[in-house]
Amino acid sequence: MATSDPTARNGSSLHRKPVALAKLERMNKALSHQEPDRVPVSDFFWGSFIERWKKELDLPDDANPYYYYDLDWIVTVPNMDPHIRSFETIRETDEEVVVKTGFEATVRKKFDLPMPESIGWETDTIEKLEAFEFDDPCDRRRYFDAGDNHIAGVGDGFQRNSPAWIETVKNLRPDFAVYGSMIECSECLTRLIGQENSMLWIGLYPERMGAAINRIGQHYLESTKAQIEAADGLLDGMVIWGDVAYKNDLFFSPDYWRVYFKPWVKAMIEVCHENDLPVIYHGCGNVNKIFADYIEIGVDAYNPLEAKAGLDALELRRRYGHEIGFCGNSDMQIWQTGDKEDIRREVLRKLNAAKGGGFIFQSDHSVASNVSGHTYDYIVKLVREYGTYPLKLDEFDEPV
Repeated sequence: MATSDPTARNGSSLHRKPVALAKLERMNKALSHQEPDRVPVSDFFWGSFIERWKKELDLPDDANPYYYYDLDWIVTVPNMDPHIRSFETIRETDEEVVVKTGFEATVRKKFDLPMPESIGWETDTIEKLEAFEFDDPCDRRRYFDAGDNHIAGVGDGFQRNSPAWIETVKNLRPDFAVYGSMIECSECLTRLIGQENSMLWIGLYPERMGAAINRIGQHYLESTKAQIEAADGLLDGMVIWGDVAYKNDLFFSPDYWRVYFKPWVKAMIEVCHENDLPVIYHGCGNVNKIFADYIEIGVDAYNPLEAKAGLDALELRRRYGHEIGFCGNSDMQIWQTGDKEDIRREVLRKLNAAKGGGFIFQSDHSVASNVSGHTYDYIVKLVREYGTYPLKLDEFDEPV
């Protein structure tokens, strides 16, 4: 998606600090495949990393990497639960909590482990999936009220009564380019019925699952419209979450994805673009077989481009040119070694993909606690030093 004035894509400049407007211009230029002043940088951080980072850098308890490093963009999460409801506590101890969420999924969160575990789904047959009814996507509680919600509340941390989404947007807007977000069909199925059931039922009942996917797709398309309307011009872009692959390949055939999943992602992107919102699509795993499809349907940038799944931003840039932007791809497996020479090589080499714009620097997934605070500090300083245009990447300069 291109525009003649990259600062004109998004909502009002009222109540925004000059630094936020500079970040917005930087992001929009990069996504328009123009070279801004420097390569935008941000990331997704696990709570366990933030605790380690604060301890290692001797920072105060309220330190926040987004503010500390003055990062460029941040993602917000409204209530996307099919059923708007408070968590039902099944069990709670000092070591863990088990709750049932608005996805009618039972989730166990062990406090000493980084991620939760889904251990049961009320929607455990295809007949139940076919009969499942979603709460209104336009329900104001999704956007304007505090409350429990699965995606914001049960992740690497655990939070009840998450703040009202619109208040989060307003609080972040003075300092960052602020993106909304919405899941798509595959991401919904993972939480609603589980990944194993999703793949099994697609194999056993392809047409029935296709009909169910279409119902889910319609719900989250309407949810996208409702979120944009609720924001009333306060968003700068949109992230669509949609894991459809693992390390080696897709979860299902490319043809099946193209028939049932792709049209809904396309429709969501079209709604965002109609409202002047660029789209960053987040999908883990090896999506090489359908990468060209994301270009076709108008994705502005793909994230996180997992290096461990065989994706490489330089190779993709050489293959696809500036038809799509890249967001991520810096190898976490190298970050976690703490080896400054290897990290410098990784960071500077990947910055070649930023030539001509179209690149946002991030990890190839999210920053976990196996990365030291000193390492992340070093990485941001590298990007700020070598990611200023015109790029001078020393011995790591490569033609693209």
